[in-house]
Amino acid sequence: MQSSATTPAQYMQELPADRKAAIKQLRSAINENLPDGFKEQMTYGMLGWVVPHSLYPPGYHVSPEQPLPFICLASQKNFIALYHSGLYSDPKILDWFKKEFATRSTQKLDMGKSCVRFKKPDEIPIDLIGELSSKITLKQFVDLYESQLPPAKKSAAKK
Repeated sequence: MQSSATTPAQYMQELPADRKAAIKQLRSAINENLPDGFKEQMTYGMLGWVVPHSLYPPGYHVSPEQPLPFICLASQKNFIALYHSGLYSDPKILDWFKKEFATRSTQKLDMGKSCVRFKKPDEIPIDLIGELSSKITLKQFVDLYESQLPPAKKSAAKK
């Protein structure tokens, strides 16, 4: 479910009551732990933390007019979704997260490539998401992203 909100504040206001507290806590944990340089904004109808064009002019290779997405947070129909590009692109971060999740949550990990789904808002390991947010600096993320681009896109990103 994409929101038509144009600002993070508007997005937060429009959240259903049963999700608002959890998403507020997740947003705070991300904002408090995210390394310098990432920018919070609405992206793809969700709360997003991106590498702004001012720091990475090529933008996202799929949609260059969009800044490079790093983390997104959304209230979906049946769950809260956290999309973290580092989980998808860095096997060490993914392994760390899976091990830590098992020790910090009583819930079974429900995830896709970069999406972690939380069906019970009151059982989200907020501290773990904060720690996950701190694991990759902006420069590390851009380097990791560029290392995985198709060859034609790599040369375009270097220009």
